[in-house]
Amino acid sequence: MATTSQYVSTVKNGTLAQASTANTARDGTGTLATIHTAGATGARVDAIIFNAPGTVTAGMLRLFITIGANTRLLDEIPVVATTPSATVMAFRVNYIPTVPMVLEASAVLKFSTNNAETFNAIAIFAGDF
Repeated sequence: MATTSQYVSTVKNGTLAQASTANTARDGTGTLATIHTAGATGARVDAIIFNAPGTVTAGMLRLFITIGANTRLLDEIPVVATTPSATVMAFRVNYIPTVPMVLEASAVLKFSTNNAETFNAIAIFAGDF
């Protein structure tokens, strides 16, 4: 445990991933899009914005972490059916964990979509130690 405060030294706001291949697996297999890869000394991610540029049906987004050869489910984010228009905003959710995610060296945050629809994920307030 550090005896002094630790702050990110390399800001990595806006790391972007896109997923559009259906993946119903909760075990870390199948197609996963990489949102953020921690540097050699670890990383911190405070929030992730998920959005869809087009029409989506009810489903689920899944957030995973890969450490070494192991990929594990972190959380699931429900998707509400949305048809964007001039008066209806496209699907968007701000994923803000209760405490910031502190990733060990080289850990990777990934996500997938349950349905074959396009979603973007953007890590915000993120950086490497």
